[in-house]
Amino acid sequence: MNNRSENLEHHLDRHLVEELAQVARETVRDELREQSRRQRRTALLYAASGAVALYAGGAVALAVGLALASGLPGWAAALLTAALLGVAAYVLRGAAHGRHAPHPPHRVVGGAAPGAPPTGLGMPYPPMPQNPPDVPRHRA
Repeated sequence: MNNRSENLEHHLDRHLVEELAQVARETVRDELREQSRRQRRTALLYAASGAVALYAGGAVALAVGLALASGLPGWAAALLTAALLGVAAYVLRGAAHGRHAPHPPHRVVGGAAPGAPPTGLGMPYPPMPQNPPDVPRHRA
């Protein structure tokens, strides 16, 4: 009788664990579905914002070109507008690159290896052995 009650208890425990796992999976699935729905909506709004900003930039460039065209020939106004946009792009690119520090080189050409990894974390490198390791030779 004792063995039968242990089997029943084991079966009930296993059934309870499976049921709890199923509930946990469904809860996680529902939560992930809701998060992905919100992220898709946010991504869609960002994409729409970028498209509208692109058209707004085009309208500004057109307005600058037309303003310049009132005193210059059309081709010169277009060329000057393109040059202004190129300078603005170069300045923005420089501002974006200025935020990031350059990465230190991982290897020193013509020099010795540093005593510790470049991150400054962890143990120093092991010393270089004087002789190459012996490789056992297998007979065929």
